[in-house]
Amino acid sequence: MKSPAEWARTGKLIRITRWDEPIMRSQTRPVTVFDDALAQLVADMFATMAAADGVGLAAPQVNVDFAIFVFNCPDADDKLVHGVVCNPVVTLPEGKARRLVSAEEGCLSWPGAYQPLSRPDFAICEGQDETGASIRIEGTGLLARCLQHETDHLHGTVFGDRLSTRSRRKLDEEKEHYAPLYPDDWPVHKKRTAGEVA
Repeated sequence: MKSPAEWARTGKLIRITRWDEPIMRSQTRPVTVFDDALAQLVADMFATMAAADGVGLAAPQVNVDFAIFVFNCPDADDKLVHGVVCNPVVTLPEGKARRLVSAEEGCLSWPGAYQPLSRPDFAICEGQDETGASIRIEGTGLLARCLQHETDHLHGTVFGDRLSTRSRRKLDEEKEHYAPLYPDDWPVHKKRTAGEVA
Protein backbone atom coordinates (compact mmCIF):
# COMPACT_ATOMS: atom_id res chain seq x y z
CA MET A 1 0.00 0.00 0.00
CA LYS A 2 1.28 3.47 -0.89
CA SER A 3 2.09 5.84 1.96
CA PRO A 4 0.09 9.08 2.31
CA ALA A 5 3.18 11.01 1.15
CA GLU A 6 3.49 8.81 -1.97
CA TRP A 7 -0.17 9.39 -2.80
CA ALA A 8 0.10 13.13 -2.15
CA ARG A 9 3.10 13.54 -4.47
CA THR A 10 0.90 12.86 -7.51
CA GLY A 11 -2.14 14.74 -6.19
CA LYS A 12 -3.30 18.30 -6.62
CA LEU A 13 -4.88 20.51 -4.00
CA ILE A 14 -8.65 20.89 -4.17
CA ARG A 15 -10.83 23.43 -2.41
CA ILE A 16 -12.58 21.94 0.64
CA THR A 17 -16.35 22.38 0.59
CA ARG A 18 -18.22 23.77 3.59
CA TRP A 19 -21.18 22.29 5.45
CA ASP A 20 -23.64 24.79 4.00
CA GLU A 21 -23.01 23.61 0.42
CA PRO A 22 -25.57 21.17 -1.07
CA ILE A 23 -23.15 18.30 -1.75
CA MET A 24 -22.45 18.01 1.98
CA ARG A 25 -26.10 17.04 2.54
CA SER A 26 -26.37 14.51 -0.29
CA GLN A 27 -26.20 10.73 -0.22
CA THR A 28 -23.15 9.62 -2.18
CA ARG A 29 -23.04 7.15 -5.07
CA PRO A 30 -21.31 3.78 -4.63
CA VAL A 31 -17.88 3.39 -6.20
CA THR A 32 -18.18 0.74 -8.92
CA VAL A 33 -15.22 1.52 -11.19
CA PHE A 34 -11.71 1.19 -9.76
CA ASP A 35 -9.63 2.89 -12.43
CA ASP A 36 -6.95 5.52 -12.95
CA ALA A 37 -9.50 8.31 -12.45
CA LEU A 38 -10.31 6.93 -9.00
CA ALA A 39 -6.61 6.63 -8.17
CA GLN A 40 -6.15 10.29 -9.16
CA LEU A 41 -9.05 11.30 -6.91
CA VAL A 42 -7.40 9.39 -4.04
CA ALA A 43 -4.09 11.17 -4.71
CA ASP A 44 -5.84 14.57 -4.78
CA MET A 45 -7.63 13.77 -1.53
CA PHE A 46 -4.43 12.74 0.26
CA ALA A 47 -2.68 15.90 -0.97
CA THR A 48 -5.59 18.09 0.14
CA MET A 49 -5.92 16.37 3.52
CA ALA A 50 -2.20 16.81 4.20
CA ALA A 51 -2.27 20.50 3.21
CA ALA A 52 -5.20 21.05 5.59
CA ASP A 53 -3.54 19.10 8.46
CA GLY A 54 -6.46 16.68 8.58
CA VAL A 55 -6.69 13.05 9.67
CA GLY A 56 -9.55 12.12 7.31
CA LEU A 57 -11.25 13.46 4.21
CA ALA A 58 -14.41 12.28 2.44
CA ALA A 59 -15.16 12.78 -1.26
CA PRO A 60 -18.05 15.26 -0.71
CA GLN A 61 -15.50 17.50 1.00
CA VAL A 62 -13.77 17.89 -2.38
CA ASN A 63 -17.11 18.27 -4.17
CA VAL A 64 -17.32 14.67 -5.45
CA ASP A 65 -20.40 12.57 -4.74
CA PHE A 66 -18.69 9.17 -4.46
CA ALA A 67 -18.72 6.94 -1.37
CA ILE A 68 -15.00 7.11 -0.64
CA PHE A 69 -12.78 8.57 2.05
CA VAL A 70 -9.09 8.62 2.85
CA PHE A 71 -7.48 8.76 6.29
CA ASN A 72 -4.13 9.05 8.03
CA CYS A 73 -4.97 8.92 11.70
CA PRO A 74 -3.52 7.66 14.99
CA ASP A 75 -5.28 4.91 16.92
CA ALA A 76 -5.53 4.53 20.70
CA ASP A 77 -1.88 3.38 20.82
CA ASP A 78 -0.75 6.44 18.81
CA LYS A 79 0.07 4.20 15.86
CA LEU A 80 -0.55 6.09 12.61
CA VAL A 81 -2.91 4.14 10.35
CA HIS A 82 -3.73 5.17 6.79
CA GLY A 83 -5.89 3.93 3.98
CA VAL A 84 -8.58 4.37 1.38
CA VAL A 85 -12.13 3.11 1.94
CA CYS A 86 -14.75 2.86 -0.79
CA ASN A 87 -18.37 2.01 0.03
CA PRO A 88 -17.74 1.83 3.79
CA VAL A 89 -20.00 0.14 6.29
CA VAL A 90 -19.29 0.92 9.95
CA THR A 91 -20.27 -1.48 12.73
CA LEU A 92 -20.32 -0.19 16.30
CA PRO A 93 -20.35 -2.15 19.57
CA GLU A 94 -23.67 -2.73 21.31
CA GLY A 95 -24.71 -3.51 24.87
CA LYS A 96 -21.95 -3.90 27.45
CA ALA A 97 -19.27 -3.72 24.76
CA ARG A 98 -20.31 -0.17 23.85
CA ARG A 99 -18.20 2.49 25.56
CA LEU A 100 -18.80 6.14 24.72
CA VAL A 101 -15.95 8.62 24.95
CA SER A 102 -16.44 12.39 24.80
CA ALA A 103 -13.66 14.20 22.95
CA GLU A 104 -13.18 17.40 20.98
CA GLU A 105 -14.18 16.92 17.37
CA GLY A 106 -13.64 19.21 14.40
CA CYS A 107 -14.14 19.11 10.65
CA LEU A 108 -12.12 20.47 7.73
CA SER A 109 -15.41 21.58 6.19
CA TRP A 110 -16.21 23.78 9.21
CA PRO A 111 -12.65 24.93 9.86
CA GLY A 112 -11.39 26.27 13.15
CA ALA A 113 -14.32 25.04 15.26
CA TYR A 114 -14.35 22.22 17.81
CA GLN A 115 -16.87 20.85 20.29
CA PRO A 116 -16.92 17.75 22.51
CA LEU A 117 -18.94 14.87 21.06
CA SER A 118 -19.52 11.40 22.51
CA ARG A 119 -18.86 8.48 20.18
CA PRO A 120 -18.06 4.78 20.66
CA ASP A 121 -14.32 4.28 21.17
CA PHE A 122 -14.23 1.25 18.86
CA ALA A 123 -15.47 0.87 15.31
CA ILE A 124 -15.13 -1.72 12.55
CA CYS A 125 -15.15 -0.34 9.03
CA GLU A 126 -15.52 -2.67 6.06
CA GLY A 127 -15.41 -1.75 2.40
CA GLN A 128 -13.05 -1.80 -0.55
CA ASP A 129 -9.71 -0.17 -1.24
CA GLU A 130 -8.84 1.82 -4.36
CA THR A 131 -8.33 -1.41 -6.35
CA GLY A 132 -11.68 -2.92 -5.36
CA ALA A 133 -10.15 -5.39 -2.88
CA SER A 134 -12.13 -6.03 0.30
CA ILE A 135 -10.76 -4.41 3.46
CA ARG A 136 -11.59 -4.40 7.16
CA ILE A 137 -10.28 -1.83 9.63
CA GLU A 138 -10.64 -2.08 13.39
CA GLY A 139 -10.41 1.42 14.80
CA THR A 140 -9.67 2.45 18.37
CA GLY A 141 -9.30 5.90 19.92
CA LEU A 142 -9.19 8.78 17.43
CA LEU A 143 -9.19 6.33 14.51
CA ALA A 144 -12.57 4.94 15.64
CA ARG A 145 -13.92 8.51 15.73
CA CYS A 146 -12.43 9.25 12.29
CA LEU A 147 -14.01 6.18 10.67
CA GLN A 148 -17.43 7.18 12.03
CA HIS A 149 -17.00 10.86 11.11
CA GLU A 150 -15.94 10.20 7.51
CA THR A 151 -18.61 7.56 6.89
CA ASP A 152 -21.20 10.03 8.20
CA HIS A 153 -20.11 12.46 5.47
CA LEU A 154 -20.97 9.89 2.81
CA HIS A 155 -24.56 9.85 4.07
CA GLY A 156 -24.95 13.63 4.18
CA THR A 157 -24.38 13.89 7.94
CA VAL A 158 -21.95 16.31 9.60
CA PHE A 159 -20.85 15.99 13.20
CA GLY A 160 -22.64 19.22 14.05
CA ASP A 161 -25.90 17.33 13.47
CA ARG A 162 -25.02 15.12 16.44
CA LEU A 163 -24.54 18.02 18.87
CA SER A 164 -27.06 19.55 21.25
CA THR A 165 -28.56 22.87 20.15
CA ARG A 166 -26.35 24.72 22.62
CA SER A 167 -23.15 22.98 21.52
CA ARG A 168 -24.01 23.49 17.85
CA ARG A 169 -24.50 27.19 18.47
CA LYS A 170 -21.07 27.39 20.15
CA LEU A 171 -19.53 25.47 17.25
CA ASP A 172 -21.03 27.82 14.67
CA GLU A 173 -19.92 30.90 16.61
CA GLU A 174 -16.37 29.55 16.78
CA LYS A 175 -16.40 28.80 13.05
CA GLU A 176 -17.53 32.36 12.28
CA HIS A 177 -14.82 33.74 14.56
CA TYR A 178 -12.09 31.91 12.65
CA ALA A 179 -13.64 32.26 9.17
CA PRO A 180 -11.41 35.23 8.17
CA LEU A 181 -8.36 32.96 8.53
CA TYR A 182 -9.62 30.50 5.90
CA PRO A 183 -9.73 31.66 2.26
CA ASP A 184 -12.77 30.46 0.31
CA ASP A 185 -10.55 28.09 -1.67
CA TRP A 186 -8.60 26.79 1.36
CA PRO A 187 -6.29 24.84 1.35
CA VAL A 188 -5.44 25.72 -2.28
CA HIS A 189 -4.50 29.03 -0.69
CA LYS A 190 -3.03 28.63 2.77
CA LYS A 191 -4.68 29.56 6.03
CA ARG A 192 -3.99 33.18 6.93
CA THR A 193 -2.39 34.24 10.19
CA ALA A 194 -4.22 36.45 12.66
CA GLY A 195 -1.78 39.25 11.77
CA GLU A 196 -2.71 39.03 8.10
CA VAL A 197 -6.39 39.65 8.78
CA ALA A 198 -5.98 42.20 11.59
